[in-house]
Amino acid sequence: MSELNKSGVFSVRTNHEGRARHSVRAFVATDQARRAQKMKRILFGCIVCSVCLIALGEGKPVYENHFEKETVGQAPPDFLILDGGFVVKEENSNKFLELPGTPLDSFSVQFGPAQTDNVAVSARINGTSKGRRYPTFGLGINGSAGYRLQVSPGKKTLELLKDQEIKKSIPYVWKSGQWTKLRLQLRKVKDGEWKVEAKAWEEGGSEPQQWMLSSEETEAPSTGRPSVFASPFSGTPLQFDDFVLTTVE
Repeated sequence: MSELNKSGVFSVRTNHEGRARHSVRAFVATDQARRAQKMKRILFGCIVCSVCLIALGEGKPVYENHFEKETVGQAPPDFLILDGGFVVKEENSNKFLELPGTPLDSFSVQFGPAQTDNVAVSARINGTSKGRRYPTFGLGINGSAGYRLQVSPGKKTLELLKDQEIKKSIPYVWKSGQWTKLRLQLRKVKDGEWKVEAKAWEEGGSEPQQWMLSSEETEAPSTGRPSVFASPFSGTPLQFDDFVLTTVE
C-alpha cells in the first residue's frame, strides 16, 4: 500500500508491516483484557467474600494477598518460608505463589499476622496428578502445630487436623488441574471451649452453606501465623493464590 509522507514522497507500507502492527496491537489488547479479567475476578471475589463474611458473622479482613503487586521469581518479603522453593510466578497475566514439583517432601509457608482465636483464613490452591500419584495440600492457622485443613486426593478425603492428629475426615472428590477453594476458622464459643470449622469446594462451583468439617476443642489454642502447605508427591508444581485472613465475631 502506497502513502504520501511529510516530504511529499510516496512510501510503501508492506502488508507484512501492517500485519506486524496489528499483531502487536492484538497482543497488547489481549494482555490488557487478561489483566482486567484478573482484577474483575478479585473484585468479584472480594464482594462475594464480604457478603459471606457478614452472613457468617466474620469481621474485617486483617490481611490479604492476591500477589498482583509481588515480584515474579521471588517470595513475598513478609512471608516466612519454613521449607520449600516457594516463589511468585505469572501465567496469563495472573500472579500466584508456586511450589516446585521436586523434591518430593512436605513444605509450608506462613503469612499474615499471628492470631490466637476468632480468626478465619481462606485461599485457593491448584495441583495436578500424574498417573496414580497425587499431591496433598491445604492451609492452617495457629502456627506449625496448629489446626490444618488438608485435601488428600490419594485417600479421596478432606481432613481436619491438629498438628499431625486427624480430628475429622470425610470423603472428598478432588479434580486434577482445577483450583480448589479452602476456608478454615477457629472461634471461641465460651471460656474453655473453642470450635474449629472447615470447608472446601471447586472453583466455579457454589460454596457450601454449611461447614463440612467441625471439631469442638477444650485445649486453649496457641498463637501463630496462618499458612499454606503441600507435598508434591505427583512431581508437578502447585499454585497458591488469594490469601485472606479475617477476624470472626
